[in-house]
Amino acid sequence: MRSRLTVLLAVIIAVAAGALAVSRVIPLPSGFGAAPGSLPTAPASYLGVYESGALDSYQPVADFTGVVGRQPNLVGYYSGWGEPFQTSFAKTAYSHRAATIMQWDPTLASVTKIASGGYDRYLRSFAHSVGAFGHPVVIGFGHEMNAYWYSWGFGHLPATTFVAAWRHIVTLFRQQGVNNVTWLWTLQADEPGTGTIASWWPGARYVNWVGIDGYYYRPYETFFSIFSKTIAQMRAFTDLPILLSEVAVGPAAGQAQKIPNLFAGMQMYDTIGLVWFDIDQDQGIYHQDWRIEDNPAAETAFRRGVAAMTLASP
Repeated sequence: MRSRLTVLLAVIIAVAAGALAVSRVIPLPSGFGAAPGSLPTAPASYLGVYESGALDSYQPVADFTGVVGRQPNLVGYYSGWGEPFQTSFAKTAYSHRAATIMQWDPTLASVTKIASGGYDRYLRSFAHSVGAFGHPVVIGFGHEMNAYWYSWGFGHLPATTFVAAWRHIVTLFRQQGVNNVTWLWTLQADEPGTGTIASWWPGARYVNWVGIDGYYYRPYETFFSIFSKTIAQMRAFTDLPILLSEVAVGPAAGQAQKIPNLFAGMQMYDTIGLVWFDIDQDQGIYHQDWRIEDNPAAETAFRRGVAAMTLASP
């Protein structure tokens, strides 16, 4: 999504702090981190959420749970390049029967250097932490790469460089014996200014799920108008499971009216679930409150949609 400035500021601070300095990596013991890498993929089986402040306190997720009436089984955060894996957060999520979903973005990092192995010391440390956690983790790298608003995306970076970096990361994790990762290749839903999605495809050997990010901004928008073109393009080259990996309905679109359309579309297109962006983005010149809290009609619509889902147990 274009305006995630708070996340980008956190990335800048982390990188400036020199988080790339990591200690020597000790190889994982035999069989360590041997949790299944592929999670269940039945349609409508994942309810996920992103919440501001969730890394510091799980309470926002608990509050969301109370509002929607179901425990999310995917709980997410955004990681800057150079930051460690948030093991404590992952453990807390797992204790609530949720898998961690993490979008790992190379802000202020050289994607070319990632592809050539220049950050391998950091990658091995990160992979070791994920493997040591030992439970399923969903990881996306360089999300929304087909869009123009991030430095690793369309118009800023050759697609071949992104693909090389993606493959290098996945290969390194596998060489480290880390097999509890579900790799999520995350697109921005097709819109004016986005690039050809097939150009950024790393290949089915390197991806487990396809993620699509999309938002309802205006009253006339529907699941079909936001997502169908992207799904059709993606289905031309892969039949991997689709997760609506970052989605919400804005107040101007009519939350109570459009949330049923979102859940109906998720079911109609056999996507495996959705991750709701339950965040109030108040950033000066840009403000969009995606939360459903304090909107009784939206809460009711969301509860009804979630009630029809059969959630997986990660």
